[in-house]
Amino acid sequence: MPRKSFTPEQIIAKLRLIEVAMGSGKTAQLACKEASISEQSYYRWRKEYGGLQHDQAKRFKELERENARLRKLVADLAGEGNAQGGRFGKLVSPERRRRAVCMLQERFEVSERKACRVVGQSRAVQRYVATVRADEDALTQAIVALAAEYGRYGYRRITALLQASGWQVGRDRVQRIWRREGLKVPKKQRPRGRLWFNDGSCVRLRPQYPHHIWSYDFVHHITEDSRSLRLMTLVDEFSRQCLAIKVGRRLNSMDVIETLANAMLEHGIPAHVRSDNGAEMTANIVRDWLGRLGAKTLFIAPGSPWENGYCESFNGKLRDELLNGELFYSLKEAQVVIEQWRRHYNTRRPHSSPGYRPPAPAAHWLTPMTAQQPGTIQ
Repeated sequence: MPRKSFTPEQIIAKLRLIEVAMGSGKTAQLACKEASISEQSYYRWRKEYGGLQHDQAKRFKELERENARLRKLVADLAGEGNAQGGRFGKLVSPERRRRAVCMLQERFEVSERKACRVVGQSRAVQRYVATVRADEDALTQAIVALAAEYGRYGYRRITALLQASGWQVGRDRVQRIWRREGLKVPKKQRPRGRLWFNDGSCVRLRPQYPHHIWSYDFVHHITEDSRSLRLMTLVDEFSRQCLAIKVGRRLNSMDVIETLANAMLEHGIPAHVRSDNGAEMTANIVRDWLGRLGAKTLFIAPGSPWENGYCESFNGKLRDELLNGELFYSLKEAQVVIEQWRRHYNTRRPHSSPGYRPPAPAAHWLTPMTAQQPGTIQ
């Protein structure tokens, strides 16, 4: 059977009949049965219409319909309403709520109090006037200039660059201007927790001091004439400093030794060198040379690049911030541009791990005398 609906006047009349019956000594269940409604409907109606007169109930329903119409209009204008059902979507931003309240006041000539109640906006927030600082325009221009120069940086790194250049500004203020100017925030990758098992056991040796563990890997690229480029990246896992990027058409085991030797002449011999199982890394000449120097080799499991996560993360930044946006017409051009980017990465680019500072200053830390000496993989 189709559900029977009652007008507010009919509901008020039935509530009066039930109250009279209950006043004469009848139970609520019997009185509701005589009024042909359920006991649940009686309690629901009494909660909603209890104490109202006929004209008050009619006015109450009219206000509800008007509020529903206003909500639907706000949702449609905000682009958050359901196209079929017209459901009211949330206006999560105070500024969007403020604009919705002003629109309702202009279109329907309602008071601010009622418009704020419909939208769900506090009147104090509605009347708040933001204070514009004297340096707002200059700061906005600086943020836009840095965002144009470093297109793959988010507002956190932009904040670090501003603070390094002398701006006394916090991250929240930069984020507000960033969003107001419609600047693009780079997409974040899904975090992958693969350094530890669920039982807490160690998967790999972790760096404990500068030059404790170096890791290196290869990156493939091409020049404009479709000829291959091969890059060997060498990273200090503790300080995150890029020690070297060797660029060539082909790189073999002798190139690996040459790159490692040049880095050791400048920074000293590391305790461990981590790499994957490529032919250039596992060559006997490389292993014997490292063994004579006293540096232990750490080879990751085959097909497990996440075990060399520090170098893989650096390679991702190299490709995202440089290789994907540059055209190299010759090998020499690639060597010069990539070396310039490496120096910028070490000396200027804020890194999130050491507190949004460049990794180069951390590379000059002295190893504590009490630092734990390198051990074996657990």
